[in-house]
Amino acid sequence: MQNLLLRHFKRCGPAVAALTLCLNTTLAPSQLLAQEVLDGLAAVVNNTPVTFSQVRELVSAREKAAAEQLQGNELNEKIKQIRTEAIGELIDRQLILQYFKEKGFQLPPYLIEDRIATVIREEHKGDRAAFARKLASFGYTIERFRKEEMDKIIVQSMRQQAVKGSSVVPLDKMKAFYKEHIKEFTTDEQIHLRMIILRSAEKGSPEQRKRFLEEIRTRVAEGAKFADMAKLYSEDNTAESGGDWGWVAPGTLNDALAKIASDLKSGQTSKPVMMGTSAYLLYCEGKKPKSVLGFEESRDTIEKVMISQERQKAQEEWVGKLRKKAYIKIF
Repeated sequence: MQNLLLRHFKRCGPAVAALTLCLNTTLAPSQLLAQEVLDGLAAVVNNTPVTFSQVRELVSAREKAAAEQLQGNELNEKIKQIRTEAIGELIDRQLILQYFKEKGFQLPPYLIEDRIATVIREEHKGDRAAFARKLASFGYTIERFRKEEMDKIIVQSMRQQAVKGSSVVPLDKMKAFYKEHIKEFTTDEQIHLRMIILRSAEKGSPEQRKRFLEEIRTRVAEGAKFADMAKLYSEDNTAESGGDWGWVAPGTLNDALAKIASDLKSGQTSKPVMMGTSAYLLYCEGKKPKSVLGFEESRDTIEKVMISQERQKAQEEWVGKLRKKAYIKIF
């Protein structure tokens, strides 16, 4: 097994090929108890703790992104999901690190030193003190950064070894995948859309805004450029670009606007549309019909996706075996 891994790592590059023998280490029960007192346990993987602080570090960015999109019960459920997934990721990470030690592999020190040197050179203009200050602002030391980066390299390397050889996807399976996922190779009708939107009371009552857009529509019909009118009058954040919304699929718009946009012909301006207290004027700059990418055109993409799925499946099966052999307790 060791020789097989080393041969595989050589194919993956000199960094991974340098794996050699090392001793396994775990926390003693007294250390584990002390860790639990200082930082609550989220889980235990054999004798190694997964702490709440580790979970918080992993989920902070994800929870922030969720909070920007969701609220109420939906947000609470999403946060629960994020934290559950994070604990699972940390458990898998510990299992892989433990397996790495158990099998007696070791990464040479120069790998992480090269990584640190690259970060200092490329992100801090060679200023090691600036790098240390940046780490300190996040509560990190250089030693902690070194340890976590090395763990990342180990986990990535060991996941790679779980994938045996290069995958070849049979043609019939690729064709079946294409048929099952035909929607993913279909591009809906698209419209190059411009809009003038009036929202503020400064433009008068809703009825006055509607009449004002009718006047703009007339001016465009007489030769004025819609983009110029949008720059002058639109209260949307696309005003500076002439009300340009780019290429959009009608289905991505509000239902009322989608129907109107879909019915427009290239170069045509809609009638004013009233929605609440806002008034809209739409202009079709151009249209692209619905299209389907053929199998031959999609073949390379399909093969890459299917190979990626097979590799992911192999990695999950390997980690699943590690889980079956381990003592795991989630609190």
